[in-house]
Amino acid sequence: MANGNQEREELHRAIWAIADDLRGSVDGWDFKAYVLGIMFYRYISENLAAYIDNGEQKAGNSDFSYASISDEMAENAREDMINTKGFFILPSELFCNLRKRAKDDENLNVTLETILKHIEDSAKGTQSEKNFSGLFEDIDVNSNKLGKTVAERNEKLVKLLDGIAAMELGDYKNHNIDTFGDAYEFLMSMYASNAGKSGGEFFTPQEVSELLTRIAVVGKKEVNKVYDPACGSGSLLLKSAKILGKDHVRNGFFGQEINPTTFNLCRINMFLHDIDYDKFDIAYGDTLINPQHWDDEPFEVIVSNPPYSIKWKGDDDPILINDERFSPAGVLAPKSKADLAFIMHSLAWLATNGTAAIVCFPGIMYRGGAEKKIRKYLVDNNYVDCIIQLPDNLFFGTSIATCIMVLRKSKTDNTILFIDASNEFEKVTNNNKLTLENIEKIVNEFTSREDVEYFSRSVPYSEIQENDFNLSVSTYVEKEDKREVVDIVKLNAEIKEIVAREQILRDEIDKIIAEIEG
Repeated sequence: MANGNQEREELHRAIWAIADDLRGSVDGWDFKAYVLGIMFYRYISENLAAYIDNGEQKAGNSDFSYASISDEMAENAREDMINTKGFFILPSELFCNLRKRAKDDENLNVTLETILKHIEDSAKGTQSEKNFSGLFEDIDVNSNKLGKTVAERNEKLVKLLDGIAAMELGDYKNHNIDTFGDAYEFLMSMYASNAGKSGGEFFTPQEVSELLTRIAVVGKKEVNKVYDPACGSGSLLLKSAKILGKDHVRNGFFGQEINPTTFNLCRINMFLHDIDYDKFDIAYGDTLINPQHWDDEPFEVIVSNPPYSIKWKGDDDPILINDERFSPAGVLAPKSKADLAFIMHSLAWLATNGTAAIVCFPGIMYRGGAEKKIRKYLVDNNYVDCIIQLPDNLFFGTSIATCIMVLRKSKTDNTILFIDASNEFEKVTNNNKLTLENIEKIVNEFTSREDVEYFSRSVPYSEIQENDFNLSVSTYVEKEDKREVVDIVKLNAEIKEIVAREQILRDEIDKIIAEIEG
């Protein structure tokens, strides 16, 4: 089997080839939705067909191929497939069969739109309806961005279908890379000018997801459920499935996302990772103002990379100070910086035996005012377990060195562990990247909690109080002075020698001048 880097390079080449074909007509954000949406259509087509084929072959029907049978015959399987998979696709509407006919279909745009609508409609009135509703709305096959005429649009759609068919996706479980996540990350980096912040979204690189999740599940082999209040495309939620095994997340994966395109991509991502429709609940909307999972909290694992320093209603909304998520601190996060509102929300929904690991903007660790009062509340009540300083330039869209705040409700002492991981990276092109060794080192320190010079230190409550509830890692972990050590005695001797030589030169110059003037 190809190794991870080869697989990644092949995938990136295939995406780049599609981008070349569509260049100039579709911008980065829209392009991402088309590519990932059609990847998803291909995936669920193959997933459904393989499931039915395997069942028939086990029953002794060795030549059976779902893709080859009539739609009428396939209707017999509809109800069973909707109960099992949450959706249904007729053989004629499978990705492979649409692609065969695509070049000769003058109404390809209408055909594709109809098929995608049929997939969504197959879930209507069933348990899986909310997971499929509006799932393909970002794939606008009639958009002028694809071409001015129907013929031009269809030509682009054929190229898109051919490009996605050429991708070697295989069965994601046999891959060394997370194919969909990697395709998404590559698409983000391809459009770096608007990547990371498009639609207010911050994409979390896979290595950061790995670190956050491993910290949140330390010591656990199984958890009740995983939650991300600002879930983006779901990469953090899915890391728990990868690290623990999806069957070890008993009650599933929960998240909320404010950007409609990313919300759709997140649901698509769940299906692509073989998370059954009854094992995830991704909601659309503003988590801080209108949270959608009151009935599902508390959560044993919370992992999140919420948007940094976004505006929110704050104390403009008099009801929010009485909201049970925010009221314990006695003050709301500032209107111009919602960071600590996400922290308070996560803390409120964290199970007593749970861990929350949240990426934070560094300013919230030291600024005064309301933010200091919230920090004081968190420290006084012994909820802050660890603060980790990350390297700069890890994320698309921002070069800022971020931190991780780890929250726990069942701490056994009242110290906070500070880890300075700002040097734990390798440089890759314009970005820094956490390696597996870096991640290992940070997680091992988080587990052992030993003081290591210039790297980590457990700090008692009294010292944090003395420092006015400043939670910046640099306040507690000394930075190693890497400047060259100077030997003063040797330096003085060298200076003395230089001064003596200078005097000799001056004397020589005086002699020459005297001779000239004489």
